[in-house]
Amino acid sequence: MSKQLRITVEGKTYDVTVEVIGGAPSVTSIAPSAAVAAAPVAVAAAPVAAPAPVASAAPVAAGAGDVVSPLAAVVVAVNVKVGEAVTADTKVATIEAMKMNTDVFAGVAGTVKAIHVAAGASVQEGQPLLSIG
Repeated sequence: MSKQLRITVEGKTYDVTVEVIGGAPSVTSIAPSAAVAAAPVAVAAAPVAAPAPVASAAPVAAGAGDVVSPLAAVVVAVNVKVGEAVTADTKVATIEAMKMNTDVFAGVAGTVKAIHVAAGASVQEGQPLLSIG
C-alpha cells in the first residue's frame, strides 16, 4: 500500500510517495512539487529600528556546467582533479552536514575545468563546487 504526501521543508514543497509496511511508513521516492504554495501570514509587531547593514561577500552565482552543493555543509573530499574526464554519474565530491556524508555527482559528462573548494571548506546550498566543460 502506498500513500502520496506533500511535505514542505524550509519553503520548498516536495511530493513524496510513502509505502506502508507493517504499519510503519517508509519513504520510497521524493520529487520536488511543481508548485510551491506559500500562505501569507500577517504578523503584528512593534516597530523597531532597522539594523545597520553588514558588508558581506556576494555569493557566486552558478554557471552552466557548474556542480553545486545540494545543501549547506563542509567539504570532506574532492574526488577529481582539474583536467580529469568525468561522466554524469562520477562522484566528484563528498560533503558532510550534521554528521552525515552526502556524495555529490557530476550530473553532466565533460572535463573538470576548475575546482572552487577544498577539503575542510564550508559551503552554502547552491554554491559551485567545481566547473565541468
